[in-house]
Amino acid sequence: MRGAVSVQGITKTFGGLAAVQDVSLDVKPGEFLTLLGPSGCGKTTLLRLIAGFEEPDRGAILISGRDVAALPPNERPVNTVFQHYALFPHRTVAGNIAFGLEMKNVPRSEIPGRVEKGLEMVRLPGFGERRIDQLSGGQKQRIALARAVVLEPEVLLLDEPMAALDLKLRKEMQVEVKNLQERLKITFVFVTHDQDEALTMSDRIAVMNQGRVEQLGTPEELYERPRTRFVADFLAVKNIVEVAVESVEGGKARVRTGGGTVLFAKDDGGYTVGGKAWIGVRPEQIALSGGAENSYPAVIDDEIYLGDCTDWQVRVGQDVLTVSEQATSARGRKRGDAATVSFPAEAVLRLDDKPAPPA
Repeated sequence: MRGAVSVQGITKTFGGLAAVQDVSLDVKPGEFLTLLGPSGCGKTTLLRLIAGFEEPDRGAILISGRDVAALPPNERPVNTVFQHYALFPHRTVAGNIAFGLEMKNVPRSEIPGRVEKGLEMVRLPGFGERRIDQLSGGQKQRIALARAVVLEPEVLLLDEPMAALDLKLRKEMQVEVKNLQERLKITFVFVTHDQDEALTMSDRIAVMNQGRVEQLGTPEELYERPRTRFVADFLAVKNIVEVAVESVEGGKARVRTGGGTVLFAKDDGGYTVGGKAWIGVRPEQIALSGGAENSYPAVIDDEIYLGDCTDWQVRVGQDVLTVSEQATSARGRKRGDAATVSFPAEAVLRLDDKPAPPA
């Protein structure tokens, strides 16, 4: 199908080090898929392999059902938007957008109309005669997008295109880019290290670690049920500890932390009595009040003010938990205060130490 991307067993090494290791991944036509992970995880290399800027050591890359692994970038039905936009300073905005059309030998009579249509797509009509140095960072990004989409690629590849923007503009552009993708119905493959950006924009997210896809799913699936310690930690599950499993009955596992705290977790079938397990609890799912199955007296050790919320470092016996509280509720608390922390068994996530091997 037009716009489908299938990466099949792709491996790429540099100097004996594997940047991408046996990755298989399917992107649906018209989907916004994000490759998410820290620096050095392989996400940009995978994008460059799809674009044709790198050649795989082995594996296949199919776009719209056609194997393109041996094709150069200019013969693939894709276009790429880079982090630094790569706009030509000596050309006007219209000249930048027209450049790719000229290289594709589009008839000169068609180019002005397509350039204007591209400007309308990114909500910058009438900007054609401006110089690049007259544009803001957000406008430059939109021009880079317009230059890419006027070529009508089957797949648009975006390599951290908002990394240079300030936070406010970055948030605005996230919405703009997602809305553009929905209007055009083009397949987008987007690279970022920002988990909030990925959660905001994506239909699905592939979390990468050490050259492999560690987990693939919708934003809701990854946020609510990260499978591994790495994915949980990368998606801000701050309370991750190893526990000993003491019993499993009635749909609940009773576990004990290294600091001696006993707590209950919903049994997902992965707890083994007498064994060890890794668990995590999101800070926002812990309340500074009683009432849930896991409820403990505590002392507030530290405060991290974040504006709309406050992260408290709370000591429960020998264990320290991070608890996130909305600003209106956090008023009046201070370091050294006694408190009660509580959370339901359903809030406890069991995490694998490493991803399961491919089926």
